[in-house]
Amino acid sequence: MPAAIPRLGVNIDHVATIRNARGGAHPDPVRAAQAAAEAGADGITLHVREDRRHVREEDLARLSTSVTLPINLEMACTPEMLAMALAAHPNACCLVPERREERTTEGGLDVARGHNEVAPYVTRLRDAGIRVSLFIDPHPVQIAVAHALGAPVVELHTGAYCAAVTSGDIMRAETELDAIRAAAAAGAALGIEIHAGHGITFDSVGPVAAVREIAELNIGHFLIGEAIFTGLDAAVRRMRALMAEARTR
Repeated sequence: MPAAIPRLGVNIDHVATIRNARGGAHPDPVRAAQAAAEAGADGITLHVREDRRHVREEDLARLSTSVTLPINLEMACTPEMLAMALAAHPNACCLVPERREERTTEGGLDVARGHNEVAPYVTRLRDAGIRVSLFIDPHPVQIAVAHALGAPVVELHTGAYCAAVTSGDIMRAETELDAIRAAAAAGAALGIEIHAGHGITFDSVGPVAAVREIAELNIGHFLIGEAIFTGLDAAVRRMRALMAEARTR
């Protein structure tokens, strides 16, 4: 029997990106979250960055009173973001790397090298009753250190696999997919809940969703871009349908 269909977390950051390009209040990322919920999303993800290029504190505050879905806050390991997370108390916090000069997150958090820096954030969030996730590359060492840190969840960075699919590099895509499969199996064997995300599209979602250990996918940029042409409701529904098809095939 196939495992349960993965949950879909919809990232609303890039609705805010469009809003911020011109200023004002439109388009409203909270309204996008409500639309995603109506279309069948299982959770809402957002990343409050140090430079506030996407969503801002006030978006997070409004979101918590406007949707009933679980909220997953992506955050860097900084005192400012920890204070924000503890005040907002979302359902989950996913610790991610962050550099101001990057366009988007360029890879996973290197917990193997930075475990001493990451550990206090895992502890503080867990002590506050917030589910902690670590956004890491699909590598066995990163999985092992995440387990040692006591993180109950990891989110596997799927960017390299998705880039290979987009470029048509079939051999590289299969190699990257094998790494995702191996990391998911290793993490699940240690009792870690496995999530995945970054760069996923309609063309790349199937093989990732088919990995039976993966419990959740977090997808944002592609869905928001596709919504320009089909509407967010249609984009979310199609993504969920492709995920279900892949898992039940």
